[in-house]
Amino acid sequence: MYQFNSRVRYSETDVHGQLSLTGIINYLQDCSTFQSEDIGKGLVWLEQRRRAWFLSSWQIVIDRYPRIGDEIVIGTWPYDFKGIYGSRNFFIKDLEGNYMVRANSLWFLFDLDTQRPTRVTADEILGYGQQEERLPMDYAPRKIMLPDRYETGQPVVIGKHHLDTNNHVNNAQYVEIAREFLPDDFRIGELRVEYKKAAVLGDVMTPRISRTEEGYIVALCDGEGSPHAVIWLAGERQDQQD
Repeated sequence: MYQFNSRVRYSETDVHGQLSLTGIINYLQDCSTFQSEDIGKGLVWLEQRRRAWFLSSWQIVIDRYPRIGDEIVIGTWPYDFKGIYGSRNFFIKDLEGNYMVRANSLWFLFDLDTQRPTRVTADEILGYGQQEERLPMDYAPRKIMLPDRYETGQPVVIGKHHLDTNNHVNNAQYVEIAREFLPDDFRIGELRVEYKKAAVLGDVMTPRISRTEEGYIVALCDGEGSPHAVIWLAGERQDQQD
């Protein structure tokens, strides 16, 4: 297991003084990035071999939102490698060891020259340690079924601030875009994302928003109606929690 300690900063919080959903995702992604960097298999190592790890799906369960000033522990470990895929768990805990956030993720290795997924080799996973048991949580399917009925939101043009080091829209930015189309008082307790194809600078994504029994599904689609990402958000309105 790899972990690091942090403290929730004001710049990472939302209007409620809690760690924002984007902040949560950033902490998780940073944790796996730190592990790769620390074992010598970070961005430079991958670029030299013309490889990249791309995220295929998230499942994030929020047991309790960290608040401004909270001291937290962020941890991760890969628990399975098979074919082109690697599976990885994450958590955020308080200093007493209580789970605040639990997450599962599926990644795939990508060949930057052929522009196709490629099989994971022993060299690519050397140093990550012995695979461990999975984090205790109810694991959801990777695929998210799209409802037939939806409302169309205002199209979003991808700008420079959306991009990561691969010149693709950052994984957290898809979620941030989707959240703009939810009611202000909707509190998210669980999140799933299925990433289908990367959006790049200048692309226009049209949101298709569906109300579901659990919350909302937002599909961020290209001009042909094909999703770049599908975001499933479960929770409830704030007034229903009182």
